[in-house]
Amino acid sequence: MTSSFSQIAVLGAGAWGTALALAAQSAGRDVTLWVREDDVLADIRAGKDNRFLPGVVIPKDLKVTGDLAQAAKADAILLVVPAQVLHGFSDTLKPHLAKGQPVVICAKGIEKNSGKLVTEVAAESLPGTPLAILSGPSFARDVARGLPTALTIAAKDDLAVRLQAALGSPSFRPYGSDDVTGVALGGAAKNVYAIACGVVEGMGLGENARAALLARSFAELARLGESLGAKRETLMGLSGLGDLVLTATSPSSRNFSFGMELGRGKTVADLSAPGRPLAEGVDTAPALVARARAADVEMPIAEAMADLIAGALPLGEALMRLMSRKLTTE
Repeated sequence: MTSSFSQIAVLGAGAWGTALALAAQSAGRDVTLWVREDDVLADIRAGKDNRFLPGVVIPKDLKVTGDLAQAAKADAILLVVPAQVLHGFSDTLKPHLAKGQPVVICAKGIEKNSGKLVTEVAAESLPGTPLAILSGPSFARDVARGLPTALTIAAKDDLAVRLQAALGSPSFRPYGSDDVTGVALGGAAKNVYAIACGVVEGMGLGENARAALLARSFAELARLGESLGAKRETLMGLSGLGDLVLTATSPSSRNFSFGMELGRGKTVADLSAPGRPLAEGVDTAPALVARARAADVEMPIAEAMADLIAGALPLGEALMRLMSRKLTTE
């Protein structure tokens, strides 16, 4: 099984893509990292840091290229591009794929114009391509440093098992699943709720409030997941609850940090200036709400965050909207 995926291409050299390339190399694979930015490619070739992952040593024997066609000549591809550009990039990638060549989606989010999960976007853009999704509680820096990390990799048939064998190592543990919907939804929704928890922290509302918000956020996620056909055990696992807890409690999380700054009075425009880290939950929030409404699922926390981010709801009123809801059973 491992021989069929001995060559891995990682497309995207941001922090997460670079970390995954290092993890795949540590697992004994022959890895090629495709780099979009000319300056990043030049720095890596010159033995310097990748500016997206400063301080992390990149082995000299890690292959890097700016040629997409060359990089795509691999047994399996890890596609590490943001959710909002996944559709366009998949169209660019399609001519370079061989028949039966698997593609692993490593993005987290919901396409804002269509409300589609990343797996649905990829299935539409790459018809006939064997698809998988990799997601879970993981900060790129920890993975790049070889610290213990466990995630979920979901795919149909035996693809998840084969990818587990190709990518797994003592420090990088992908657990298999066939629930691509549950894994994709968990990875997307947790960013919205991480912003919400960050807002509570930034406003100084205390740990009781944050714990309550985190618990009710998971309840929302579970309701939508059930409606979309996700498995409860997936949402309770690494790619659901596990990723939510990590992202919604740590200042190392871009989305939690974004929410903290919102809670302290910064505006979305301030926090979205060029050069600032991307908070995926900003684009995901309205798309998540739209998807929930289409499924007739009530998600008040996500709705409040979408309105807050859009500027339609002042910070104080967002909290009051949630706290003044009718008391009911859990």
